[in-house]
Amino acid sequence: MNNPCMTRRQFNQLLIGGLALAGLPMAALAVPKPPLRLRVAAIQMMPKLGDISANLQQAEMLVRQAISRGAQWVILPEMFTSGMAFHPDMLNAIRPLDGEPAQLLQRLAREGQAIIGGSFLASREGRVFNTFLLVHPDGTTTRHDKDHPTYWEACYYEGGKDGGVLDSPIGPVGSVLCWESIRSQTARRLAGRISLVVGGSTWWTLPDDAAPDSPLRADNLKMLKSSPPRLARMLGVPVVHASHAGPFHGFYSPELPDVPYDSTYLGETMIVDARGRVLTRLAQAEGAGVALAEIELPDKSAAIDPIPVDFWIPPEMPEPWKASWQRWLKSGAHYYREVTLPYLQTGVIKEYSPEYLSWETDINRDTGRFNFLKARSHDPLS
Repeated sequence: MNNPCMTRRQFNQLLIGGLALAGLPMAALAVPKPPLRLRVAAIQMMPKLGDISANLQQAEMLVRQAISRGAQWVILPEMFTSGMAFHPDMLNAIRPLDGEPAQLLQRLAREGQAIIGGSFLASREGRVFNTFLLVHPDGTTTRHDKDHPTYWEACYYEGGKDGGVLDSPIGPVGSVLCWESIRSQTARRLAGRISLVVGGSTWWTLPDDAAPDSPLRADNLKMLKSSPPRLARMLGVPVVHASHAGPFHGFYSPELPDVPYDSTYLGETMIVDARGRVLTRLAQAEGAGVALAEIELPDKSAAIDPIPVDFWIPPEMPEPWKASWQRWLKSGAHYYREVTLPYLQTGVIKEYSPEYLSWETDINRDTGRFNFLKARSHDPLS
């Protein structure tokens, strides 16, 4: 600018006029759109198993804390109203889809002018799902039902069929709950369709009486700590992962309802950027709290890592756990049909008889052993 009296604004106007006279497109001066940034919070809770009232109080306190610190989005853990174990109290934690948990989320979203999400055991039309609700400030909601229950979870809800893509003011976002994050089918159904993943887990470990140095403990923790960054790299979007921490007291299974399974939720609440870098994290030992970070949403997702062709993503997933997970889909579904669904109608917890006790048998005359022929009732999962 040779004229010292000419302002930069005047110079820019002359430059634009010159470009127009020269026939150059105005796109030559286009300024790239700045990336969308969000201040997000992931909540870590220390739940009281099956205690709806106590857990809602804790959730409200932590959500309000997050909003007071400027969070625009607040994500609660999976089953934030109850935690998870095999325990009779889990039945008492089932609530209607529009019941107290949803009402709390709507009230907090409206009062805080924030978007709030979390999952709980939600009943509708006589069935139970692990439903993640994403609640907008105007009270409207979108939802995702977790696709497959994990171990004990199969006793209390059935899997959903939706794709996990939820509408929001920033566009489509993906909802991912716990072990959904370590299944390749989850990444495939979300790839290229979302700009953000929100969700959380109720990730427990071996029972307290198992060997402290068991390699399964280390493998399990590694799977948890690596799952949000892995998913972020496969999808090319940030991940907000809320979690539970602290001890719980449950039982082994419907077949062993009096044998304690005392263990711990592993925590590892974290917020991860689109390249899989952990921006903030809460370890198990930090207990209940708020993880807060500013994330940048990509205009277009750009995956860094390929999605594996195998069903399970983590290479450290123990083979016995894969088989056990598959067995629980069937055995837990039997408890769900025989105990959970009738409880919805009557409010009474039936005494459970394992499915194998209802099988018809005969005796092999050569060996003197029982032959199991078939179950008396049809099993749709068989």
